[in-house]
Amino acid sequence: MNTYIYNALEGCIMIDTGYEHSLKNVEKRANRQGIALSKIKYVFLTHAHDDHAGFLNELLTKYPEIKVITSGQAMPALLRGQNSFSGGCSSLTAFVFCKLMWLVGKGKHLFPAIDKQNIDRFIEISSENLSNVESVLQGKILFTPGHTSDSISLKIGNKIFCGDAAMNGLPSLKRITIWIENKNAFYNSWNILIDEKAEWIFPAHGKPFRREELKKYINYIPKIRLYRLK
Repeated sequence: MNTYIYNALEGCIMIDTGYEHSLKNVEKRANRQGIALSKIKYVFLTHAHDDHAGFLNELLTKYPEIKVITSGQAMPALLRGQNSFSGGCSSLTAFVFCKLMWLVGKGKHLFPAIDKQNIDRFIEISSENLSNVESVLQGKILFTPGHTSDSISLKIGNKIFCGDAAMNGLPSLKRITIWIENKNAFYNSWNILIDEKAEWIFPAHGKPFRREELKKYINYIPKIRLYRLK
């Protein structure tokens, strides 16, 4: 799981957090690069899943100045503290991987629910505040649902930080994320990513890859069979 941090005018921006109990590890990695998490002003949350929001509540408790930028559809899952199981696995390989996660006790995808006293620190993106939020982030927000309904991406210069709108590495295949809630929306989101003409795609899982790879593999998406877990 990749957690990205970059500098903006008001301070540092963190893109996604990580699994529960991984805050200390992220702090150590950031410190090695000369970044103190006390300098973070905002978290840009690409979507409300356990590997992206797992230590978000702990982060907000430890650093009371941080605010969180999310899709307007993210809060129900954040308050529930569990991934949605709508949709299915995008390949048989992904299905086997997800079944193995159940066997090792990770299949419920639980994470600490957001403390209700922190709700006022969340900025939910809307048509009214979009321009101001993009100014704070010094980037362009892209609405990229499909993996989840609340999935958003962020374009900074010639890079797009896409969360799980794409992946790079097993058990994903052809840069297609292992879990898809809505296949048509996922396909449309890849077109959005492609149309932005950013040179590099930075996924939450795996190494960055070039935009041309999305163009290469996009026509596989309509052929996907979703394997349901429930």
